Amino acid sequence: MARTKTSKAWMHEHVTDVYVRRAQQEGYRSRSAYKLLEILDKDKLVRPAMTVVDLGAAPGGWSQVLAPLVGVKGQVIALDVLEMEPLRGVAVIRGDFSQEATLKLLEGQTGNRSIDLVVSDMAPNISGVGLVDSARSIHLAELALEFARDRLKPGGDLLVKVFQGAGLDEFRKELSDIFGSVAVRKPKASRERSSELYLLARGKRQPG
Repeated sequence: MARTKTSKAWMHEHVTDVYVRRAQQEGYRSRSAYKLLEILDKDKLVRPAMTVVDLGAAPGGWSQVLAPLVGVKGQVIALDVLEMEPLRGVAVIRGDFSQEATLKLLEGQTGNRSIDLVVSDMAPNISGVGLVDSARSIHLAELALEFARDRLKPGGDLLVKVFQGAGLDEFRKELSDIFGSVAVRKPKASRERSSELYLLARGKRQPG
């Protein structure tokens, strides 16, 4: 019974959510598009002709935002283990980005272009247990950081979602060791009850 009530409450919140309605009206694949739009408006992360990798991209809301901004001279590559419907101006790769086979597909797609920006809106399946969810979130963020450390060009930026909780301070320190600055962003489109934050790490340092 409790689960049914919770499901009904979630469905009511979802269908009455202003950002869900806006996404439907404006043609975005997910309400999370508005989180990215707000961050980009504040931080001016994306310029024409950039190469951007969107990790955990499905269903494609962030890639939809990014593709027009990088333009025809730029490149957006969307990676996800889930199937994603094609998007104009976006190269979609289905696979686990921590696997060598997927990275080879990525290299084939980028050619000799360097990666300017890595974004990750990945989130774990929510268990409702705060400690578990924050640990899973940090694990996904660690994977995104490992990818960025190996693939992002010096001077490049990383935007990654995390949940507040155990491990967050240590993860921020890891970012600070690799990037010139780290800022916290909590977009208005994030649900108030959500513990999610976005960490924006800018200016990847030259390898030591």
